[in-house]
Amino acid sequence: MSDNRLIVFDTTLRDGEQSPGASMNLAEKLEIAHALAELGVDVIEAGFPIASPGDFEAVQAVARKIHGPVICGLARCNPTDIDRAWEALREAPRKRIHVFLATSAIHREYKLKMAKEEIVRRAVEGVKRARGYCEDVEFSPEDAARTELDFLAEVVEKVIEAGATTLNIPDTVGYAVPEQYAAAISHLRKHVRGIDKCILSVHCHNDLGLAVANSLAALREGARQVECTINGIGERAGNCALEEVVMALRTRADYFGLDIGVNTKRLWPTSRLVSRVTGIHVQRNKAIVGQNAFAHEAGIHQDGMLKHSATYEIMRPEDVGVHRTELVLGKHSGRHALSQRVRDLGYHLNDQQLNRLFDDFKVLADRKKTVYDADIEALAESVLHTGPAVWTLEAVTCNAGSGTVPCAAVVLWHKDGTIERDACTGDGPIDAVFKTIERITGVYVKLRSFSISSVTGDEDAQGEAQLEAEHKGRILRGRSVSTDIIEASALAYLQVINRALLREEMKMNPQTEEIVVA
Repeated sequence: MSDNRLIVFDTTLRDGEQSPGASMNLAEKLEIAHALAELGVDVIEAGFPIASPGDFEAVQAVARKIHGPVICGLARCNPTDIDRAWEALREAPRKRIHVFLATSAIHREYKLKMAKEEIVRRAVEGVKRARGYCEDVEFSPEDAARTELDFLAEVVEKVIEAGATTLNIPDTVGYAVPEQYAAAISHLRKHVRGIDKCILSVHCHNDLGLAVANSLAALREGARQVECTINGIGERAGNCALEEVVMALRTRADYFGLDIGVNTKRLWPTSRLVSRVTGIHVQRNKAIVGQNAFAHEAGIHQDGMLKHSATYEIMRPEDVGVHRTELVLGKHSGRHALSQRVRDLGYHLNDQQLNRLFDDFKVLADRKKTVYDADIEALAESVLHTGPAVWTLEAVTCNAGSGTVPCAAVVLWHKDGTIERDACTGDGPIDAVFKTIERITGVYVKLRSFSISSVTGDEDAQGEAQLEAEHKGRILRGRSVSTDIIEASALAYLQVINRALLREEMKMNPQTEEIVVA
């Protein structure tokens, strides 16, 4: 293997699963393992076989069914653990046993109650037993970042002599800082005999938010395996995030000069899969795979992005599996971004209309965190069409209950002054209201989503109805608030109907050359 080839060791299924609440069943572990193989990781640490019968079964299933990456199982430096790991891994085409033993003073004194000589002896015996089963053996001196460098070097040298092929130097509790951690890697490379025969690996935790920084610093000093997890999940504050370290190496190849085999376009979908399976949401501002990673709201940034994406993006969203950059419209957005979004939605406004739209947009943006396309469409239509709504709700009543067929009666005003009434049954009271409105107006839409939520927590709280519907290939949204959720639902649905009618009216009877709706 080239000196510049980095081995990506994924431990999402082992260390990642140790995140509180992140336990996975067998089917979920296999689903993630398949995704990791498609992503192109080099090693999958599938679990800790001795931990439970379920963990053993999961490692065994991954070993049998996943081809491509090396499949690894974790074991403490004792015969029972190592034998169990081998039983789980033996059917894998490519397998590795990963043995570990703590070496730091605090672990020796309080957890293991072992002298240094006993630590060395156990580590050597563990590696030799694992090497008796397979040629690929990794050793980790747990809490290496807090271990005395001379003793760490002694342990590492002895396990190399015993047959370890990969030496992992873990910052188990996230205590290290980049310069210190890099210096430890450099010290081992200079003072351990035979270390050039092994792959030097790093495994960093994120307790101080430095897991990725520490890992990158170690790679600069000659480490050639990085241990990481999807979305950075793991014990406590988590592990080095795979997507972050991979994209740092890809984006700054000029600085690191390392080759990786990861298909970065699979990062986003793999991240979403792990989030769904574990129930651990990805924070919005998470690097690489967060919802805001390729989103821009500030007007200056949006203006730069519209002129050239490299002004404010150092990576292409497509390179990590995101479809496109998102220019989020909010109170910090500028006229250029709004004008572009209006054109993208199919509206062509003259300067006077755009000025009015921008003023209305700023007022709305001060009240809302995010302004959606449907809000922009409503503002644009308000600018283009200042007359009254085609239909206005006058009254709505409904009847529902156990053993009763739900029905609704609706009274609507038309803008020409006429009043229309009708009634209809439905699957429920709100469905009956919607069907009645459709019968009166003659406009039929396909409801895609509908929700009601409480605006406040009081007994007389207002209910907010929000819905999304499709009409002739376009998505229209409606929203209304009322203490009566039936009325709020009817008003929101009527908004959609009026917007659909307004679109048709503007297509058929354009008032000026500028008023065009695609």
